[in-house]
Amino acid sequence: MPTLIVDLALILAVAAFTTIIFRKLKQPLVLGYIIAGIIVGSQFSVTPTVADEANVKTLAEIGVIFLLFSLGLEFSFKKLMRVGGAASITAFVEIIFIVLAGYFLGRAMGWNLIDSIFLGGLLASSSTTIILRAFDELGIKTQQFARIVFGVLIVEDIVVILLMVMLPTIAISQQIEGMEMVTTLLKLLFFLALWFLAGIFLLPPFLRKAKRFLDDETLLVLSLGLCLGMVVLATKAGFSAELGAFIMGSIFAETTSAEKVEHVIKPVKDLFGAVFFVSIGMMIDLNAMVEYRWPILWITLLTIFGKLFSTSLGAIISGQPLKQAVKVGMSMAQIGEFAFIIATLGTTLGVTSDFIFPVAVGVSAVTTFTTPYMIRFSEPFYGWLIKRIPHRVQNTLNKYSSSTQNIQTTSEWKVVLKSYIIIAATNGIIIIAIVLISTSFILPWVNAQSWVSLDLGTGIVWVITLAAMAPFLWAMMTKKPANQAYKALWVDKKYNKGPLIVIEMLRIILGIILIGLLLDRFFSHKVAIIVALPVTVIIMFVFSKRLQKFYNQIENRFLTNLNARERAAEKVQPIRLPEPDSLTPWDVHPVNFKVNPLAPYIGKRLSDLEWRGKYGVKIAHIKQGVKNIYAPGRNEMLFPYDDISVIGADAQLQNFGAIIESREEVPTQEQMDNIVLQKIRVDEHTKLKNLTIRESGIRERANSLVVGIERNGERILNPSSSEVLQWEDILWVVGSRKKLQRLFTKPDQQA
Repeated sequence: MPTLIVDLALILAVAAFTTIIFRKLKQPLVLGYIIAGIIVGSQFSVTPTVADEANVKTLAEIGVIFLLFSLGLEFSFKKLMRVGGAASITAFVEIIFIVLAGYFLGRAMGWNLIDSIFLGGLLASSSTTIILRAFDELGIKTQQFARIVFGVLIVEDIVVILLMVMLPTIAISQQIEGMEMVTTLLKLLFFLALWFLAGIFLLPPFLRKAKRFLDDETLLVLSLGLCLGMVVLATKAGFSAELGAFIMGSIFAETTSAEKVEHVIKPVKDLFGAVFFVSIGMMIDLNAMVEYRWPILWITLLTIFGKLFSTSLGAIISGQPLKQAVKVGMSMAQIGEFAFIIATLGTTLGVTSDFIFPVAVGVSAVTTFTTPYMIRFSEPFYGWLIKRIPHRVQNTLNKYSSSTQNIQTTSEWKVVLKSYIIIAATNGIIIIAIVLISTSFILPWVNAQSWVSLDLGTGIVWVITLAAMAPFLWAMMTKKPANQAYKALWVDKKYNKGPLIVIEMLRIILGIILIGLLLDRFFSHKVAIIVALPVTVIIMFVFSKRLQKFYNQIENRFLTNLNARERAAEKVQPIRLPEPDSLTPWDVHPVNFKVNPLAPYIGKRLSDLEWRGKYGVKIAHIKQGVKNIYAPGRNEMLFPYDDISVIGADAQLQNFGAIIESREEVPTQEQMDNIVLQKIRVDEHTKLKNLTIRESGIRERANSLVVGIERNGERILNPSSSEVLQWEDILWVVGSRKKLQRLFTKPDQQA
C-alpha cells in the first residue's frame, strides 16, 4: 500500500479525534488540527508518526491554495469598495502600528532583519473565525461596533495578501529597497486589476451559457480547474500561488454561481485545509516553544495590548465614539490563520529561523483563549477607562466624533474625481496590457514567419494593436463621468470650470503618452513623430463615434456581468444594512427579525402594538412571501414567518428582540442591497426646503422613512411628519436605495 494512504489514514483519524474534543470544549478546530499534527509528528514517539512528510507537505500546499480560493469567494472586490471610511482608517492605523511594533520588538529581542520583518507581517491580521465564533456566543453580532470589526477584517485580508507578495521580495534581496518595493507593488496592482477585469468580462457569460450543463460535480471540477490554472498563471508572472487562488475566488465571487461554488468546494477545502493545519502541527518543535517562552510572552502582550491600542486609536481617528472604539479594539486582539500561512511562507523560502513557527502557534493559541474574555469585558473596561479620562478630553473626543457627520455627505468633487480616476485607471491598464501582449507575443511570432518582411510584419501588428486599444484610448481621453455631480460642477459653479478643463487636458496628455508608448515599441522616434502619431490621431478623430459606440457595448457588458449577482438577488428583494461608518454618532441601525408563528402580536395592527412608543424602534420593511411592504403604515399587520427590518439603537433592539421571540439574523452580503440608511442634504438639488416631511413625499414616492434630522449641530430622532425642513438639514432616511436615488436624481442622469 502506498505510504501516502497510510499517512492520510493516520492524519485524518487523529484529527477527527482531536477536533471532536475541541468542539466539545467550544474551542477553534484549528487548534485541534495543530494538536493532531504534534501527535502524528516525528517528535511524539508514543504514537505512530507520518512516514512521508514530503507528500503531506504537497497536500498541505494544495490546502493553502483552496483556503485562499475560498477566502476569495467570500471576499469580492466590490465588498472591499463598500467598506466604509471608518473601517478603512481603523484597519490601516492598526496594521501600520502593529507591523512596525512587531519589527522593532523582533530587533529588540536580537532577531535578524528577515525574522523581524516576518514577525511584523504575521501580526498584521486578526482571526475572522475566532471573532465570528465569539460574537455568536455572546450574541453581539448585530451590534453597531461589530460591523466596523467586519469591515476591518476585510481590509486586513487584502493587506495580508499584498504582504504575501512583498515579503518574498524582501526575503530574497535581504534588504528593503524602496524603488524595488514600489515596482513590485505597482506590478502587483496592475496584474490584480487586469485579471479582475478580464475575469469579470469572460467568466460570467461562460457560466451563463454552460449553466444547464453544470451540475455539482461539473461545477466542482470547473472551479478547481480554473483556480489551479490561475495559480499557474500567477506563478509564471512571478507571484505566489496563493495570490492566484485568491484572485480566481474573487472573480467567482462576482458571479451568480458564487454561492453554489462555495457550497461544492467546501468539503474539498475542509479536507485539504485540515491536512494543512495538521502539517503546521507536525512542524512545531515543542522544545523550541519552551526555549522561546519569553519571546512568545512578549509577542502575546504586544498582540493583545498593541492591537487594542492601535485599533481603538484608528477607530477614534475615523470618528467613532470612544465606547465603540474600545469595543472594536478589544475584539481584534489576536492573530489567526494567516499568521500560519506567512510563517509557512518564510519556512518554505528558507529565509526565516526555525523558531518562527512555534512562536506564531504559541501566540495564536494564547490569544485565541483570551479573545472571548476581551470582548466580554470591553464594556466594563470602557466604564473603568471613562472614569479616568478628564472631562475636557471626553468633550473633545465627543465633538470630534460628532463633527465627522457635519461634513457634506457626498462631495461633488469627490464623486467626479473618483469617476475620472476609475476611467483613467481601468482603460489605462487595458491599454498597457494590449501593448505588452502585442509586443511580447504577437510581434515576435509574426516576425518569425518567413513569408513576412520585418517592416510589413511590424506594420500589421501595429494596425491590429491600434484597433484593439482604440476604444479604450477614446474612453480615456474623451469619456465624461456619467453622474449628476459632474454637471452640477460644470453648470452651477463657475469657479469649477477651470479645474475641470485642466483635468480634461491632463487625461488627453496621458492618452498621448500611452500612444507614444505603443509607437515606441514599433517604430523609431523619427517615424513615430512624423508619420505614426498623426495617423493615430486622425484615426481616433475620424472613427470617434464608432469607437464610442463599441466602447459603450463593451462597458455595458462588463457592468452587466459585474452586477449580475446583485440583480439576481434583487428578485428575492434582499435587504441591505448601512456601511459601518455611516451611522456615527447615531447609534441606530437596521436588524432583521423573523416573525415567530406563535407570537401574540400576529394579526394586530402596528398602531395597536405601539412598538415605537414602547421600545423606540421603527419597522422599516416587511417581507410577506414575495410581497414587500416598504415604510409600512399604521394599519399594516404582521403574519407568521414574515421577515421584518427594524431600526433602532443597540439597547432598543436588544429589548425589542425579547418580545420578538426569535434569533436575530444578520443578512448576508447578497441580501444587503435594497433597504439602506443614508443621509440626504436639504439643498438646491433635493429642493426640500420649507416642506414638511409629509409634503416631501419621501414616504409615498420612495417608500422611505425619515428617522432623524441633524440641524445646526442638534439631532432630532424620529421627527414628526409635520416637521418643516430647513436649508442645510441632513435627513437620515431608511428605505429603498434605488427609489431614493430616482427621487433625488435628475431624469437625464438616472441612466
